[in-house]
Amino acid sequence: MIIAFMDGLLRLALLLSTAWGALALAHRLPLSTAGRRLGVAGWVAAGGFWLWLHWLGARAAPLAGMAVQMAALLAWWRGLRPSKDLDWAEDVAQLATGEVEGNRLTLHHVRHFTWQTRDEAVSAWEARHYDLDRLSSVDLIISSWGRPGIAHVLISFGFRGAGDEIDDFVAFSVEVRRERHERFSEVGGFFKQYELAIIAADERDAVRLRSNVRGERVILYRVTLSPEDRRELLLALVKVANRLDHEPRFYHTITANCTTLVFAMMRRIIEGLPMDHRLLLTGLLPGYVHDHGGLVEGYSLAELRRLGDITERARRAHEATDFSRRIRQGVPGWESFAGPHE
Repeated sequence: MIIAFMDGLLRLALLLSTAWGALALAHRLPLSTAGRRLGVAGWVAAGGFWLWLHWLGARAAPLAGMAVQMAALLAWWRGLRPSKDLDWAEDVAQLATGEVEGNRLTLHHVRHFTWQTRDEAVSAWEARHYDLDRLSSVDLIISSWGRPGIAHVLISFGFRGAGDEIDDFVAFSVEVRRERHERFSEVGGFFKQYELAIIAADERDAVRLRSNVRGERVILYRVTLSPEDRRELLLALVKVANRLDHEPRFYHTITANCTTLVFAMMRRIIEGLPMDHRLLLTGLLPGYVHDHGGLVEGYSLAELRRLGDITERARRAHEATDFSRRIRQGVPGWESFAGPHE
């Protein structure tokens, strides 16, 4: 019985090692498409050979053979390094960076594209300046495209203008930094296929791209952080963005994505935040924040989701100069900010 159990574990280990190695080679082997396919075929054939030997009754040889094979693969894998200078896709060509002088924050490379299709836009990047004493709001923006539990997260910061109304917003987005020829793949995100990017963008870029161009469902939640915590979160994002500009990192679908990086920053600000499966399923993040008192009080999560659905308002306000005001009409926490504009 014990021998049969151990044989089953060995076969499972051989299968999993073969599958993981095949995917790693398929996504990162630096060869042509034909070369990668040949490399994957060779790896799978070797894994199949060890399984066949085990099926014939051998134990030591298959285990030793796969151990040597995996050791060689992992040595190569650990040697892979993220790149800084590649032919990046236009929307992630510039990473956000920033500097603080007194209470003045300067963000470099703020993206404000005018999107025409999901792949084409009039490109524009610029430096923008913000008075940290006028930082007045933080919003959690969740954009989903129909996959249960999966969504993209943006963090938007609002600043009061000369009229003392919040009228200047910058949205931060942790994204995959794709090369110009690449398409995003969740599987590739597990296998060092992409670098990590932190993008700062105008809301009329970041939100409209998702709601108006890609046809995603976008929900906005006002986050109830204290003024000190708002400032600390923003500066933590800028600090991480600056580091990323100097020291590139690989994106990872689970451990280094749009949610996990923000959570790591929040955990430094608010002690005691526990780990939770909703930090991995990004579409469930609002429930986590709500349960820990981070959203507007007096509403159920379902009410906040319904009232915060800005998808149609964003589409109607597509060309409006007061886009950010219009999309916040009726959103809890923004009642005194967004008056009627229709």
